[in-house]
Formats: sequence, C-alpha cells, structure tokens
Amino acid sequence: MKIEYANRIHQIPPYLFAEIDKKKAEMKKKGVDLIDLGVGDPDLPTPKPIVEQLKRASEDPRNHRYPSYEGMIEFRRAVAQWFEKRFHLTFDPETEILTLIGSKEGIAHLPLAFVNPGDYVLVPTPGYPVYRVSTLFAGGTPYFLPLLKENGFLPDLSEIPEEVAKKAKLLFLNYPNNPTAAVAERAFFEEVVAFAHRYQIVVCHDAAYSELAFEGYRPLSFFEVEGARELGIEFHSLSKTFNMTGWRIGFAVGNARIIGGLGRVKTNIDSGLFQAIQEAGLLALTQFDTPIPETIQIYQRRRDLMVEGLKGIGLEVDAPKATFYLWVQIPEEYTSTQFATLLLEKAGIVVTPGNGFGEAGEGYIRIALTVGEPRLKEAIERLKKIKF
Repeated sequence: MKIEYANRIHQIPPYLFAEIDKKKAEMKKKGVDLIDLGVGDPDLPTPKPIVEQLKRASEDPRNHRYPSYEGMIEFRRAVAQWFEKRFHLTFDPETEILTLIGSKEGIAHLPLAFVNPGDYVLVPTPGYPVYRVSTLFAGGTPYFLPLLKENGFLPDLSEIPEEVAKKAKLLFLNYPNNPTAAVAERAFFEEVVAFAHRYQIVVCHDAAYSELAFEGYRPLSFFEVEGARELGIEFHSLSKTFNMTGWRIGFAVGNARIIGGLGRVKTNIDSGLFQAIQEAGLLALTQFDTPIPETIQIYQRRRDLMVEGLKGIGLEVDAPKATFYLWVQIPEEYTSTQFATLLLEKAGIVVTPGNGFGEAGEGYIRIALTVGEPRLKEAIERLKKIKF
C-alpha cells in the first residue's frame, strides 16, 4: 500500500529541534563529548516544594479521573492572583483564563479558531517555528515580519502592505523574544494596539520569558496598554519560570471571546491537563515570588561569562536584558548553518543556526545558557581553538 501524507505535511519543514537532536545523536555515536547550547531547556531542577506537591497530588484518587477541559478553577484563580500581583491587572478566571498543556499547545491551536483558508497571519522572522506551522495547519498564509537589528528586533508595522493588513486575522508577537532576546517597551505595544484596532486583527502575545529578566528589568504584559484587552490573548508558561519544561503546563489570559475560541478547539482535541500537575502549578504561582532571584542570578552569571568570552574571540553579541539566550552575529564568510556545523564538528558545541527560525535569522546563531558555568568556560576554550 502506498502511504501518502496530506498536502499540509508537505508544506512544513522538519521541526528544527528534532533535526538538531538527530545531529547530536550522530556525534554522540562517534564518542564526541557534546556541550549542548542548542535547545532552551533549563538544566536547573524544579523547586522541591513543587515536586513534593505533585507527589502528594498524584496519590489522590480524585486526580486519576478526567480533569476539566478549561483547567481546574483553583488553578485559574491562582493565575488571576499571580497576574494581578505581577502586572496589576485583573482577569476573570471563569471566562478570561484557560489552562494549557504548555503554552506551545495553546499557540499551535489558536489559528484553528480564527483563521480561514487564505487568511493572512502576521508572523515574525526569526521566530518560534510554531507560529508559522500552526498557521499552515489552519490553511492560513504566513506573512513574515522581519526582526532586524537596526529596528531593535521589533517588526516595522508600517511596512505591511494595506492589502495584507486588511486580510490578516492574527498577529504573533513574542517579547522578551526568542531567539533574539530583544525586549519591547510600552510605545511599541501602543503602536500594535492601534494597528490591530485599525485592521481588526487578533494579537497573540507569547510571553513565555516574562520572568527571566536581569538587573531589575521587568518585562511588560501586552495588556498593560490601553485597548489591548479588546483584541488580545497572552500566553504564559511555567516552563522557564519554574524550570518545568517537562511538566507541560501553561496558561492563556485575555479577551473572553478569544479565550472561548481557543477553548472550543481544545475541548474537541484534548481532555485537559492532569490535575495533579495543576495542583503543583497552583503552589508554584502562589508560594513563589517571580522572578525567582536564585534562578536569575545563575543565568546572569552565565550571560556575563559567555558575552565576555564570545567578545574576546571576536564574535559580535550584546548582553540581553531578558531570556537565557544569546543572539550571536557570525563571521560574514559563513552561513548560519555552516557556522553551526563548524562548531559541532570541530568543537563538539551544539548551537542553533539562526536561519532555522526564519530567513531573517541568517547571519546569526542562538546560544542557550542552559549548562553550568564550568561547561560554558570549556565551550569558550574550545571556540578559541577554531580558526574562523
């Protein structure tokens, strides 16, 4: 029998990080000691009280049954309390907050609720690959917004053609940004709100890194800007804030109709998040102040160590205000893929080629600060031995 994929599968490239995992496996088979600075997966453990709460909750037979589709109301109330404490904004846990199986899941399902075949979706490049792929799955057409250094890695909304803006249904944003580590200030979000109101576009703000910022910097919520609540949804994750990537728990906050649309998709696709994990997440949001100071101190030391080391060997990089990523400009004689391959084959260092996040990422690599300081120091020493 001939097995054929649907056309939508042919539209999408292999998932970037799955491809990186394949290359890592090949090098490991050769006995190479890899320093993995590729995927943004924290090496720090989940705080012990959160783990202990999961243990207790997982033993409760009530949690062995189907959870609620929207998420347990106690968790959503904890989200509302956290949001009010962190951003001084109130949201109704019944209608304006939705529990997610990780924010990636919610982002991937959102276009299914709002995008018809042929509609445009405004997608940043470089950007998290899921924005583009979820658009294609919904039958939409991605219109790419370049994030350029000269614009502070913010999209230039004035460059979007009128005919595209009129047919656009969604605008994806992500600040603090992955992969560039850029941040957005109030004036930019005000511009976004005005643009979205003008063209009746739903704004999807991915705020997964809002609690990873340095030297007292406090990233904004999109909803701190007047008018944002009428047209926006914001995604948050416990993954980076509490080192819980493997737990798969996040949430969406925003306009009740937008939240309702995403909820309708989810109720027909999944059966909710294991309630014991939600109970652990509830404890995380109510018992810890964010950002967690110890976590920030560790990443800041790593950031400073790597920025100094990379500059010392002639690579161009800025110290970011937020995220645990470095967006590193590479020598002009290499493509992003060539340079990432060079580091892997000559130094056993895994990084992510910038063009894997979109065409505008060409000329860069992304480094994730997710290994300890001794290994980062070793990475710098290995880099010094490469001729480039």
